Amino acid sequence: MLGLRVSGPLAACSLALLLAACAGGAAGTPKPPGKASMVPPVRQPTRTVPRDPQFQSIPGLEGVVGATRSQLVRQFGEPRLDVWEGDARKLQFTGAPCVLDIYLYPTSSSREPLATYVDARRASDGQDVDRAACTAALRQK
Repeated sequence: MLGLRVSGPLAACSLALLLAACAGGAAGTPKPPGKASMVPPVRQPTRTVPRDPQFQSIPGLEGVVGATRSQLVRQFGEPRLDVWEGDARKLQFTGAPCVLDIYLYPTSSSREPLATYVDARRASDGQDVDRAACTAALRQK
């Protein structure tokens, strides 16, 4: 081996440790998962006809709910955020008085997603504010 000569009880212990290390490699190695514990195959996505979303109905949101992205940009300017999640879209418009989040979803009757839901909050602390008032304030800027 390394040219060291060991005899007596120390040699016996060394030999025992070497044999245990060699044998322990096979016994200490985890077994590969069996067929019962394997991950099932990934299910392929299915195409479905989009369900028409429900449109929020709040006075003061006329012209916003049901609008396309380009119509909203004409009213409020370029959005601060434009986020896609699947086939849904969120546009965020901001100003000194509030933050306006507008959610657009596809419908069976339109070529592009339409605004279906509006949420508004104060930029300073995130507290909810009147959606119609926020919409009107951001239109004036």
